[in-house]
Amino acid sequence: MRARAGARGPLWIVARRQEAGRGRRGRRWISEAGNLYATLLLTEPSPPDRAPELSFVAALAIHDAVTEAAPVIVHSLSLKWPNDVLLGGKKFAGILVEGEGTFGTAFVAAVGIGVNCAHHPVDVAFPATDLASAGVVLTPNDLFRTLAVTMPRRLDQWACGAGFAQTRSDWLARGPRSGDAMIVRLDQQHIEGRFETLDEVGRLVLRLPDATIKAITAGEVLALGGTHRAEPLQR
Repeated sequence: MRARAGARGPLWIVARRQEAGRGRRGRRWISEAGNLYATLLLTEPSPPDRAPELSFVAALAIHDAVTEAAPVIVHSLSLKWPNDVLLGGKKFAGILVEGEGTFGTAFVAAVGIGVNCAHHPVDVAFPATDLASAGVVLTPNDLFRTLAVTMPRRLDQWACGAGFAQTRSDWLARGPRSGDAMIVRLDQQHIEGRFETLDEVGRLVLRLPDATIKAITAGEVLALGGTHRAEPLQR
């Protein structure tokens, strides 16, 4: 709505809670007060085909912000493809990037961010947690102040897509390990495999049980395992 009204960005919009929040695939987003709900509006952040890379940029910015604000838990933080941040293997932050190019000639992207500071949902497909459950008392305002610093740094590094190689490298350093078991949902199909890498355009690359390689452009990681390569992945 702000973009349609003429806002150009960069513009942060922060809410105490959301009444109509949503996640990927149109899912309802649980939005209790006490968590961080922020959207960053960007105008012409990159060519439209590079905009999905903003998920990796934002994930790194959140990882940076939490690391700076609560360094005691840095070793428990990791990233899950394509747009989640994990604490102790459980999701505590999610990102939703949406873009439109219908406002004159400008391409506009909205980077929606939700971070569980004090609450988390329990009836979800992938286990969730919050910072308070890990003993970290961090208010949404305090976390946002740090995020407002780390996000521009990561956007500068990304350089409208020209710097994605370094973004990718930093994401891989914080993401799953090579050989980690995964179950990925593609529409109604589930695929099992082992993590290989994140390719040069941000696709998830899996090694399937028959040793073939599959690059996934869009999907949802439902389960993560360790590096036990010998035994088959169990549902």
